[in-house]
Amino acid sequence: MMMISGVALLSIFISMIMMLMSSILSKKTFMDREKNSPFECGFDPIDSSRLPFSLQFFLIAVIFLIFDVEIALLMPMIMIYKISNLMNLLITSFFFIFILLIGLYHEWIQGALNWKL
Repeated sequence: MMMISGVALLSIFISMIMMLMSSILSKKTFMDREKNSPFECGFDPIDSSRLPFSLQFFLIAVIFLIFDVEIALLMPMIMIYKISNLMNLLITSFFFIFILLIGLYHEWIQGALNWKL
């Protein structure tokens, strides 16, 4: 128990020293409104340089990521087919897919999958 406490204290101490060194050695920058605005040869900017990000693209990316992870988790189940009981494998796979389909159905009912222009 004493060794675990010592290691914990040592790791906290080392991380605090590293954070202190980082703040001391870091380059100090002051955020200024002029630095954040786009430069157009001395003229006032016509438009904002920040373009709004479409939430629909983000939602499609998240849904793709969820189903991509689903495939990555289901692929090893195919390899286990010869070792494991077929019924247990099917029940586990169907349960996993069923939970994901319930989530997809919920998103569909809430209207999150509708592409609004």
